[in-house]
Amino acid sequence: MKVLLVKDVKSLGKAGEIKEVKDGYGQNFLINKGLAKLATPEVVANWKAEQEQKEAELKAELERLENEKKALEAATIRIEKQAAPVGIKGSVGNADIAKAIEAQLGIEIDKKHINLKKAIKSTGIHEIDAKLGHGIHAALKVEVVGV
Repeated sequence: MKVLLVKDVKSLGKAGEIKEVKDGYGQNFLINKGLAKLATPEVVANWKAEQEQKEAELKAELERLENEKKALEAATIRIEKQAAPVGIKGSVGNADIAKAIEAQLGIEIDKKHINLKKAIKSTGIHEIDAKLGHGIHAALKVEVVGV
């Protein structure tokens, strides 16, 4: 019996491979547990089409993230805080930066993906790292201004 592996099977092979297995093993274990499908021409064609679609979606996602990275690195995010005798009142945290990015550039970044070692408590331009996904990082410039 020929089966198309849907998931990696430790002793048999990786997902996407077509393997020849005994009928009982293929029917009662692999297909029953959802690890494989019977390798008919339609199933194989559908699998290849799905993989090509996933690859195209991943490529589009990476391209979008690269464009966002360029936009973030080119811009300077401006955050206004109330001035104090020394620095600013309060501090600028991840949530403040995420809101400012969305308001000024229209790019949505989760506050958990902004790598801020400690809260910003002074005015000036600060360099901050942001994770966009798929291993892509952007170096942001945040300008904190006392009002």
